[in-house]
Amino acid sequence: MTAPPISINHPESLLSLSDNDLQAILLEGVSRTFALTIPQLPPELYPAVANAYLLCRIVDTIEDEVSLSTKQKEFFCSAFIKVVKTGEGAADFASQLSPLLSTQTLPAEHSLIYLTARVITITQSFEQPQVDALAKCVEIMAKGMPVFQALDLGAGVKTMADMDDYCYYVAGCVGEMLAKLFCYYSPEINRHEKELLKLSVSFGQGLQMTNILKDIWDDAKRGVCWLPQDIFTETGFNLSDLNTETDDTKFRLGLEHLISIAENHLADALRYTQLLPTHETGIRNFCLWALGMALLTLKKIKQNLNFNESSQVKISRRSVKATILITKLTARSNFLLSLVFNWVSSELKTPNWHYQPLSKT
Repeated sequence: MTAPPISINHPESLLSLSDNDLQAILLEGVSRTFALTIPQLPPELYPAVANAYLLCRIVDTIEDEVSLSTKQKEFFCSAFIKVVKTGEGAADFASQLSPLLSTQTLPAEHSLIYLTARVITITQSFEQPQVDALAKCVEIMAKGMPVFQALDLGAGVKTMADMDDYCYYVAGCVGEMLAKLFCYYSPEINRHEKELLKLSVSFGQGLQMTNILKDIWDDAKRGVCWLPQDIFTETGFNLSDLNTETDDTKFRLGLEHLISIAENHLADALRYTQLLPTHETGIRNFCLWALGMALLTLKKIKQNLNFNESSQVKISRRSVKATILITKLTARSNFLLSLVFNWVSSELKTPNWHYQPLSKT
């Protein structure tokens, strides 16, 4: 019998690959963006960061699986936390979860779940501080995301503070984990640990808010809304009225406010990157490519506030290539980075508006 070709769609064919090759193929299957950015990291960082993203993607797969009940999601998230912490039970976890995945889950994600045991073996090969950073991130994400998945999100979350919490569970904790890995890798970076950890949460939130704004209408088609009610209450729009046919100036004003908040977080992302040593161009490019693509996406949303499909505000391949080129040319200069950021983001701020959060009830 002829062996199946090495392919993401044939997970058993990947078992013979080296750890780095396996993780590279899995990354390419589940996220082309991270498959592009993570290889920019130094060789000493690549394995742990690639593995971290795959672990987070497993949690995402559980949360996004439509066939699983809330209780099942909580069960598998709890089980996965123990798997990552101890390195034990990965095969049983995969054998229980794999048959429950629907066809709506990407084939690459099916393969990732199938290969959980191999991914966990790689996790456990790292130094203990790295394992601890990855496990803590998975724990925060796997405990926090089910809380929001259990809510009725047809009319958004109640407050901007709730959106902050969601962004932390989904992306902010990832930012913290990356900062810990960077600090462990470099004593020079570690000197800024406290400030980097603080800014990393904001960095993650800026990226996640950008994704939420880009995907508003895709989410609306599923009856889901991650926007904060209090922001739109200020503009006079009720999020319970939001649907795929919405065309309202008050709604668009709320979007402008959220774009401004997201831009503030991306400004923190720039400050985070500028704290990294200028000679660490790989880590800087890893951060700058994500920051640049988010900034261009926000700009496209701001220029097309009446968009009704995510494809209308998706940045082009040409823009991605331009981002990569510009960041490579400016990565070593904090002055040039600030200059480019201020130029691109100049139209994203909402003038004469200051957000006053409502207290939670």
